[in-house]
Amino acid sequence: MDNMFVIQLVLMGVIIYFFMIRPSQKRAKSEREFESGLKVGDRIVTKSGIHGKVSELSDTTMVMETMSGKLKMERSAISIEMTAKLNAAAK
Repeated sequence: MDNMFVIQLVLMGVIIYFFMIRPSQKRAKSEREFESGLKVGDRIVTKSGIHGKVSELSDTTMVMETMSGKLKMERSAISIEMTAKLNAAAK
């Protein structure tokens, strides 16, 4: 009986790792790669829905040019999904 309980616990741990932890680690890695690959002139969309173009970059922040002016924000505020769609539509 005890061996079966241990096997069930291990199996639940493996399932949680492959369905919850691993995908979030992959997503975080792709977001870091995206943020580090930004260039001046890239068209982007923030997670809050603001559209613009990158005009300045620093280590953790960036300046985005919009139709109404410039905004300084964190690089992590950019939406990967929306940026990919926006750049695909522009091509």
